[in-house]
Amino acid sequence: MKHRYKKGLARKAIAMVCAASALFGMAACGSSSADGDKKIRIGIKYDQPGLGFKKSGTFEGFDVDVARYVANQLGYTDAEIEFLEAPSKQREAMLQNGDVDMILATYSITDERKKAVSFAGPYFVAGQDLMVRADDHSINGPEDLNGKRLCSVTGSTSAKVVKERFAKEVQLMEQPGYAECATALFSGIVDAVTTDDIILAGLASASRGKLRVVGKPFTQEYYGVGIRKGDTAFAKQINAAIEDMIKSGEWERAIEKNTEGTDYQPDPKYNPPTPDEGE
Repeated sequence: MKHRYKKGLARKAIAMVCAASALFGMAACGSSSADGDKKIRIGIKYDQPGLGFKKSGTFEGFDVDVARYVANQLGYTDAEIEFLEAPSKQREAMLQNGDVDMILATYSITDERKKAVSFAGPYFVAGQDLMVRADDHSINGPEDLNGKRLCSVTGSTSAKVVKERFAKEVQLMEQPGYAECATALFSGIVDAVTTDDIILAGLASASRGKLRVVGKPFTQEYYGVGIRKGDTAFAKQINAAIEDMIKSGEWERAIEKNTEGTDYQPDPKYNPPTPDEGE
């Protein structure tokens, strides 16, 4: 019988070796189980259709596709990838503790986050947008939301941006998740949902034509691959893999597959991005 403390010690040892690798500019390593099996642990979202979604024990979405491509380029087979849930509030701690090797979970690159972790990428540039019912053509941008009801997720700043910059008379409603916002929109409780456009596109795709993305993004969010702080060698490897994915056409195919039926197009001013962060 294997003991949990042995696995814990093995993980701590791996984390120490990886930290040393970062300090001395060596290529970052993945993880090994107590049995010596090669693994790479990747944090993703489990509840965002089209990006990171757990479905009947499998994982799908654009973030997942990019993660698999990068891991394959780093020398890992699909069977050697372990996906772990990375809730927004836990992402920095998961990297700092060595729970994961990297995180792809709509993780925007910001100066504040870079105080705790490093990033590779970006692999996508999202923009805050709106989602409405497919038959509603009265809302064509954030300035049309005065007197309307707008849903966003608890703790998000997206709705506040709309209220402060575009529509002071908008009525704000919060829900625990975007799936709940989509349900409220479909049932007529709210008139629009706001967050990053690719998140909305995933929700719209899952709605089977009942919801649509307005398609006029009004901010930029640079999605990066979260890694342990200071690991420039690993960042270079990841960036090279993302660049290869873009050049091969797989990046564009992944976007199309995960937003099928929505007519969604990434903002061409920023996409595909140049992955040079963290080097």
